[in-house]
Amino acid sequence: MSHKIAQPLTSKSATTPFKLEPLEVRQLSTELGRRIRIARIRRNKNQDELARACGITRRTLYRLEQGDSGVSVGTMLSVLWALGLLDSAQAVADPDADQHGKILEAAKRPSRVRVEKLDNDF
Repeated sequence: MSHKIAQPLTSKSATTPFKLEPLEVRQLSTELGRRIRIARIRRNKNQDELARACGITRRTLYRLEQGDSGVSVGTMLSVLWALGLLDSAQAVADPDADQHGKILEAAKRPSRVRVEKLDNDF
């Protein structure tokens, strides 16, 4: 699997560094934002209402819906909570579903375990 780097985002000033992120991260951020927007619209909430319920600004909600990966995880979780979708975040990085991690962990285990001899000397 090859990893591609997305094009740098434009910078508002010369002192702000460019942000490079993997293409897959940018694509997923955009898709998650689209899904959050759809969920908000289906619940007949405007951005102001949802932002107020989450304790964030309308601009932050707009950035989240546009796929800005700079919006904090806490903010995203607050929005999911306000939409009644917080349970959908439970599967993120679930160690029980991490098959690759389980394989790597199993490979580190020793193949034989040395058993200590019992000392029967009383």
